[in-house]
Amino acid sequence: LQWSSPPEAIERFKSQEIWFAPPQFYELCRLCNFSSLRELQKFSSDRALEGCERWMPVMLTASDGYIQLLPGDELYPEDPDYTGEKKIIMSTDKKVEDLMKEGSVFHRIVIKNINNLAVYVNIQAKYKHMNPLMINSECSDYHSRL
Repeated sequence: LQWSSPPEAIERFKSQEIWFAPPQFYELCRLCNFSSLRELQKFSSDRALEGCERWMPVMLTASDGYIQLLPGDELYPEDPDYTGEKKIIMSTDKKVEDLMKEGSVFHRIVIKNINNLAVYVNIQAKYKHMNPLMINSECSDYHSRL
């Protein structure tokens, strides 16, 4: 076990030293908004009574990768299959890049391969929550000091 700040953990992910599932990558990108533990504690305390929502990512299979769609994304289904009983499969012959160029309202995690993730969010977060920084695991453009 080793303590890592969110940016350090993302760097370790990029170097394939460790691996995170997309939801954990998303949350690390959220934590990168905070420059200190004190700032994170203040944010958490200030918004504690605002509420929260439960999400169910919906997988869209593209020709060259995957997109995990989250609530608020323009491609997120109106009636997602929360239980898996409907066996709905979302897929397209388009490339991820084309889907990104065509879209304008994003709340998604793009998965090119197991070690290449990117978070894209341009919607307003609910309940005074914090959107994740839009980080691509191939780049280093975040400034948290947690």
